[in-house]
Amino acid sequence: MVFGQVVIGPPGSGKTTYCNGMSQFLQLIGRKVAIINLDPANDSLPYECAINIEDLIKLSDVMTEHSLGPNGGLVYCMDYLEKNIDWLEAKLVPLLKDHYFLFDFPGQVELFFLHANAKNVITKLIKSLNLRLTAMHLVDAHLCSDPGKYVSALLLSLSTMLHMELPHINVLSKIDLIENYGKLDLSYLQHHLDQDPRSAKYRKLTKELCEVIDNYSIVNFTTLDIQDKESVGNLVKLIDKSNGYIFAGIEASAVEFSKIAIGPTDWDYYRVAAVQEKYMKDDEDFDRNN
Repeated sequence: MVFGQVVIGPPGSGKTTYCNGMSQFLQLIGRKVAIINLDPANDSLPYECAINIEDLIKLSDVMTEHSLGPNGGLVYCMDYLEKNIDWLEAKLVPLLKDHYFLFDFPGQVELFFLHANAKNVITKLIKSLNLRLTAMHLVDAHLCSDPGKYVSALLLSLSTMLHMELPHINVLSKIDLIENYGKLDLSYLQHHLDQDPRSAKYRKLTKELCEVIDNYSIVNFTTLDIQDKESVGNLVKLIDKSNGYIFAGIEASAVEFSKIAIGPTDWDYYRVAAVQEKYMKDDEDFDRNN
């Protein structure tokens, strides 16, 4: 049984930086990591990848040969990868014994809630290689500064969760810059929507969406500062619990397993209170400076 992460999210959300930082952290705690770059447009990698999709297909070649734009080219590349999944499986097999996988996917969001190619690739790998993967959906925290963008990010996260059908963690990346962005509060965002005449047409719909999300906790975000070891460490604990890594190598009864699964975690405190203490001023300072 092999564990790993499927790293997805919009362009600029920090996926490649995340893979680089996460691999360094995991190696520090004793895990052997293999990064698999499945983004055919990512030609300047800051990390050393074990497998690179550009050895199979390049976006630039596809765009030239088939007269496609970047979006159409990426869809073509994912379709080509699905049809040549044997290539990827053969590359992964030698790494199965002792590696933890990080799959770095493209930033085209349509691949993860509209098209089936990326999902089919992951599903085939899980079935054929017995992988245990968690989808890490990164969203840049700056989107929270704009009410419309934040609601869009919530809907994107929800659509991706439903489409991918994997253990799923939504992450607000670049949380160290949160003070520049504003409050992460739906009521605060709704207030600003009410003040914007451009939003009048969609005000009722937005309000209903916000209430559904707020009342039923359909979408939750964790936070990440990839340069902070404590932040990364807390996220790793959550990932390990979601894909079952915490059970790996444990020989115990079902009762003992269940105790671990429902055991308390300090993540909620870190996600809310500790983040506010570490990265955000108190409300009086915030209101005075904005």
